[in-house]
Amino acid sequence: MLTRVRNLYPPTRVLARRLPELHGNVFHALNTLLPADLARSDTLVSRVAGSPDLYLQVMERHNYTSFIRLTYVMGSERQHNPNAHIRIYHDARMAEATAFSPGQGIHRLAGPELPVHGLVTRAWRLNRALLKWLDYLLAEGHGPDTMQAIDDAPEYLRYDFGMEDQPAG
Repeated sequence: MLTRVRNLYPPTRVLARRLPELHGNVFHALNTLLPADLARSDTLVSRVAGSPDLYLQVMERHNYTSFIRLTYVMGSERQHNPNAHIRIYHDARMAEATAFSPGQGIHRLAGPELPVHGLVTRAWRLNRALLKWLDYLLAEGHGPDTMQAIDDAPEYLRYDFGMEDQPAG
């Protein structure tokens, strides 16, 4: 008897071809969530009844790219969960998750010792998770109308976002 085994995961080549489309979908969801005047403030908070506060920090700004951190800050321990680091390519109208956990920021993920399959699969999973979370945030009511600038970030937020060396006001 011959048994046929079906691969449940698409081959790396298929994921690699579909990754730019996924990055475009993430960019579109971010544009729906974020206010148009994002350039006016580096730290924003969105408060929606029944949902934890959603914080956004612009970590880097360049002519064609931005790097942001989007996270819930929950509980008295001020845990960041999830904690998404997102690179936005404004000119290409694409965005990608570079990390989706508290301990990560930008890590070196490419090199001769890392197989391409692992890099593509990791990028696919991170960006699918980010897209699902962005869709959830939009369904919860977060959006450009709920995002408010924080001119003087609270001390815990300044520390959590690595802004502790900046003056308080």
